[in-house]
Amino acid sequence: MTLARLTDLLTPAVEQRHGVGAFNVFSIEHAEAHVAGAEQAAAPVVLQISENAVKYHRGLEPIALATLSIARSAAVPVVVHLDHATDDDLVDQAMELGFGSVMYDASRLDYDANVAATAAVVSRCHAAGIDVEAELGEVGGKDGVHAPGARTDPGDAARFVAATGVDALAVAVGSSHAMTTRTAKLDLELITALRETVGVPLVLHGSSGVPDEEIARAIAAGMTKVNIATHLNVVFTGVVRDLLTADPGLADSRKYLGPARDAVAAEVARLLGVLTTRLID
Repeated sequence: MTLARLTDLLTPAVEQRHGVGAFNVFSIEHAEAHVAGAEQAAAPVVLQISENAVKYHRGLEPIALATLSIARSAAVPVVVHLDHATDDDLVDQAMELGFGSVMYDASRLDYDANVAATAAVVSRCHAAGIDVEAELGEVGGKDGVHAPGARTDPGDAARFVAATGVDALAVAVGSSHAMTTRTAKLDLELITALRETVGVPLVLHGSSGVPDEEIARAIAAGMTKVNIATHLNVVFTGVVRDLLTADPGLADSRKYLGPARDAVAAEVARLLGVLTTRLID
């Protein structure tokens, strides 16, 4: 299957009012699991490599080449996406390697500088046939823009999109990064207002903390791209922990990483079923 651009997945999803799953890649096992789950669900998928994952692997190319290879052999459309990039050089590397999209985060800058930097990245990426996602405001964990009290103003978001030309916008509607409990409540009325005001697909970061039913309602209200990372890490690590606890002498990593990969694949398939089940008439 040919590698896809982000808009290849988001445009029909907006029209059909269903979600697109975006799952983070930390190792080759995660990339394999996410694609296997997407194939089980017969749904497209976004494989996200974050700037933190790049630091972990001491460079983009090793994990990127592995992920791109897995994506190219998939039986479903796959976007390989650079997530939360703050380094312009890293964006350039992703373009050269053949990524389908980047999420550029210039929130460290003031608004005018943020717009200028994001617009410049959009111009370069669009010239190379790559889509750009951005987020208005600070991107962080529970104390950042996704803290339960943080919200994106629809008017500000619309102006930001118009000024930068981004293809998708992550918005703060009540979710938080790195949550290990699925208890977040979203502002569904705000999602509807953002959908009506912002002219590009909306992205929900921090979705690991959002229960299935709330994710489905968010998609019905107008959310499209749904990012999930921590929840799948919990699944992966739980299997590894259980197997090593049951057999402390286990030394062959394939015997615990393989089952963990399979468990994540099953959960990805289940989550994609949640994201693609339409709740509206």
